[in-house]
Amino acid sequence: MGQTLAEKIISEHVNRKVTAGETVLTPVDLCLLQDGTAPLAIRQISKLGLEKVFNPKRVVFFIDHASPSPRKELSNDHAFIREFAKKTGAQLSDIGGGISHQVINEFYVNPGDILIGADSHTCTGGALCAFATGMGSSDVAIGMALGKTWFRIPETYRIVVKGEFPFGVYAKDLILYLIGIIGADGATYKALEFCGDTIEKMPMHDRLTLSNMAVESGAKVGLIAADKTTRKFLQKMGRGNKYREIRPDSDAVYERVIEIDVSKLEPQISFPHTVDNTKPLSQANGTRIQQVFLGTCTNGRLEDLEIFYNIIKGKKRNPQTRVIITPASRTIYMQAAERGYLTEFVRFGAEVLMPGCGPCVGVHGGIPSDGENILSTMNRNFKGRMGNPESFIYLASPAVCAATALKGEVADPREFLPRAKHTKRSPARKSATSKSKAKSKGSKTKKIKKRKR
Repeated sequence: MGQTLAEKIISEHVNRKVTAGETVLTPVDLCLLQDGTAPLAIRQISKLGLEKVFNPKRVVFFIDHASPSPRKELSNDHAFIREFAKKTGAQLSDIGGGISHQVINEFYVNPGDILIGADSHTCTGGALCAFATGMGSSDVAIGMALGKTWFRIPETYRIVVKGEFPFGVYAKDLILYLIGIIGADGATYKALEFCGDTIEKMPMHDRLTLSNMAVESGAKVGLIAADKTTRKFLQKMGRGNKYREIRPDSDAVYERVIEIDVSKLEPQISFPHTVDNTKPLSQANGTRIQQVFLGTCTNGRLEDLEIFYNIIKGKKRNPQTRVIITPASRTIYMQAAERGYLTEFVRFGAEVLMPGCGPCVGVHGGIPSDGENILSTMNRNFKGRMGNPESFIYLASPAVCAATALKGEVADPREFLPRAKHTKRSPARKSATSKSKAKSKGSKTKKIKKRKR
């Protein structure tokens, strides 16, 4: 009987063949902690009398959530993290370095790794075919001290994606649509395994978007096979020697199979206050938006900034709509500056913040006022997510955010996108105007009988 990607990666680490449902004690390759969760983890291992980390080169601390610190209490936490990293030799990405889930994949994650992080969006690393998952601070504390942890091996949902993206439709639209199908807790503690001809042709920045949001359906990991796209990314980042091909077996057993034809999708939008409250963009057109936010570990990459740039270049933002832009890492910030994107954003009337989480977690950088509507490329729109429970957060792609920044209300990017930049995309097809109709046309799902134990 064949294995899924999750089963294969964990089997390699425990030196025996494992199957979904088993509980194992396994070595870990990499640990991630950020400024909101690291202080508790550090205090936990101190209570146990543990003073070292298992591998200083593979334990990475990030100061990204409150970067730079807006309050003295957070400043003290930052100093505490810096001191621990200095004492143990662990890696530290300080203020301005960027968001943990972007930077860890730029410089540390390799195919076949087991990465545990004290942050739920650690699952972003699944785009590089790493078993990357978020855990509680106490669990990650033990992992960073001892280099091992325990898992129940998850069952897997196979997400088969086919077709060409229509003009103006992106990976963000795909993952919002998928979460709408599965539900916010429909894949709790499952592995999502993305495959199909669309995924095989998908560039790494879009794969990272898919894996990043896997947890929004409750999933443990969001995995994509390591292939030539993975190799190209690793070579670009200076560690091509870490590439190895990892694919699921053809006879692997899946709990559920979901098939999606992206050629039938239109731009999607997630309504307040849950990510799975997704609908076609046409159902939100005209909704007044007071603040647009482009960035985060979901859509703060160079290609996302480029999409926004191509739409707003030479134009001015709607004077009634604020625009905040936060590149996901220092590397991306510098690349965007070199290409002139940042200058154009400022001329457009946007506020460009330093690399980090920015307003996403509601600590600083753009907390909305009561009753305001925000359109964001974030991965979550829970009530109070951006620091004010009396505001309303909508989620969409960078293209939708750019079009909205121009009009001051939710707008279709296909009105503004230069078609010359999208010659490889199929023309937009007429899509369903209701969620239920879109589902019936765009996807189908199969229940697969579980293997016998």
